[in-house]
Order: sequence, then structure tokens, then C-alpha cells
Amino acid sequence: MLFHVYGDMAAYQWIAMLGVLVGLILLNEFARKTKFGGAVMFFAVPAILTVYFVAIQIGAATGAEWALNNQTYIYMNGWFHYAKLYAALAGCIGFMMIKYGWGIGKQHWFKPFPFVIVAINILIAVASDFETAIKGWNSWFLSPEQVWLYGGWHNVMNGIAGILNIFCMTAWWSVYSSKDKTDMLWPDMTWVYILVYDVWNFAYTYNCLPTHSWFCGIALLLAPTVAAICWNKGAWIQNRANTLAIWCMFAQVYPLFQCTALDGSSSKWATLPTLYADGTLNGIVEGGSANADPTAMTVVSALALLVNIIALGYIIYESKRRHINPYKEDVFVNQKYYKDAAARI
Repeated sequence: MLFHVYGDMAAYQWIAMLGVLVGLILLNEFARKTKFGGAVMFFAVPAILTVYFVAIQIGAATGAEWALNNQTYIYMNGWFHYAKLYAALAGCIGFMMIKYGWGIGKQHWFKPFPFVIVAINILIAVASDFETAIKGWNSWFLSPEQVWLYGGWHNVMNGIAGILNIFCMTAWWSVYSSKDKTDMLWPDMTWVYILVYDVWNFAYTYNCLPTHSWFCGIALLLAPTVAAICWNKGAWIQNRANTLAIWCMFAQVYPLFQCTALDGSSSKWATLPTLYADGTLNGIVEGGSANADPTAMTVVSALALLVNIIALGYIIYESKRRHINPYKEDVFVNQKYYKDAAARI
């Protein structure tokens, strides 16, 4: 099993994960359906939170107890979480510009923006994977977010998988607004890419955000995928950016919803992966290897590398067979998913 989801707290853990999944789906629908919903979620709320984050940093720098003891400052103050939040928000705003035709959003040269911002988000995670490998090769180390991480070959494999995943994005200029202006569509980003991205990203969260991965590795990945497969064809990347930004904002303010506090206490929702062999954070020592079981991390990282190699291999094969440039032309034109998405343009 990938997670310690059994025993007295199992019901709470499953309820919390499913609750996050449903909440993200509903908030994504609110954000994508109208300009008002998008403005609330990706302009108003982030503006308020930015003031809050700046206040925390100023307070901590001046030694204010309220800031030094703040959940955000203690558990979410590393570079990765802020980079991920604001990169995701940049994606959300850029996608709104394309679907509503705002400013440069209606220009042809701006169409590769979704590729660029997704690639940046992936590279942020790749950098984090390699950083974990370097800092904790086959040993524990304490991250700036006060989480015990365990590095190794799994991080290297998944970092390479992330780089390959960037080149699995095809038809960079083939992004459009839907007929009803509710979605930005990328028809050639079919279930093939969705699958290999989800496997890679789950492995990343499992490797580098282990105490968060029950939520951001399962619920957060399922939310945009369920929407894109079931009723919102072609808009997976918009769904992904929306739900990622929403989750990052919540997690940045309430990190103890999903992880264990420094004193060893945890919420009833917190869930640990099998990396923590006995299901607790007790007995971990900097540089030590006791109480670590990286087997599952190695398996999911190897799977992520394998599926991305297969997907990229297929893209190369299909491109050569049809004599096309896969980054300028659509590759998956014969798939039903592609046809359904294209019909919405």
C-alpha cells in the first residue's frame, strides 16, 4: 500500500481526501464558468493573500511572535511553495486572457504561453526533485518546511521523467477559446498526456511532498482529470492550473490540515506515505536511514519514467510517419478525445 490509511483514522483520511476532491471540482467550475468567478478566485483572493504573506515576512523579520509562530511561516516558507503558487496563478490568468481574448491573449504569438507556463511549473518540480536527491542521498534531511525527506535514485528518475514530460506536450500553437467562452482548449493535449503527467506528478509529490501527497498527489490530480475526461473535453490544462492555484492558496494558509506539526501532533486528516515505515515521524535522525522505506517511491518514479519514455517515443514515431513537426502540428487527430475537444472550438 502506498499510504498508511488503515486503523482508527482511516475513515477521516478517506473522507478528507474525497472532500478535497469534490471541493476542488466545484471551485474549478465556479472559476471557469464566468468572468466573475475567475476574478474572485485568481485576482481578489490572491491579492488578499499576497498582503497576508508579505505581512508575515515583515513580522518575522522584526521578531514578531505572531509571525514566527504562524503556520505559513513555519511549514510553508520554502521557495518551492511560493514559486508553485504564483506560477500556477500566472497560468490561470494567462489562460483567461486567451479564452476571453483580453489584450495579448488574442494574439497568435501568445498561443504558446500555455506550453511555456506548464514547462516552467514542471521545471520547478524537477529542480525540487534533484535538490532532494542532492541533499538527502539515501538519508533523511529536514526541509525548510520542517518535513523529513529521503533522497535517492527515485528523485533522479522522476526528474528525468519531468524533463521528458515537457516534450510530450504537442501542438504548442493549437490553443483556442471554446464557443461559449468558458474554457481555453488545447485539443491535442489528450488522455495520453494527461495520463503521463498524472503519473509523473504523483511520483513528484510522493517523493518531495510526502506528508501532503495524499491530497496533492491524489485529490488534486484527480479533480482536473475527472472534469476533462467526463464533461470538459480539451480543457484539462485549464482545469489543472485552476485547481492547483486554489489548492496552493489553501495549503499555504492551512498547512496543518494535511501534515504533522513539529511537536508530533497531527490533524485527523493527515496521512503519511509508506516512506515513513512505521507510520510515524518518530525516531528520524538527520543523515540516518532507519525508519525509511523508499520502495514505493522507487516504483512510482520508475513507472513515471517508463510511461513518459513510451509517450515521447510514440510522438516521435507518429511524427515521422506523418512527416509533421509535433510541436507545430496536432499529433493525436485520430483520437476520439481530440475530435470531441476540437468540436468545442
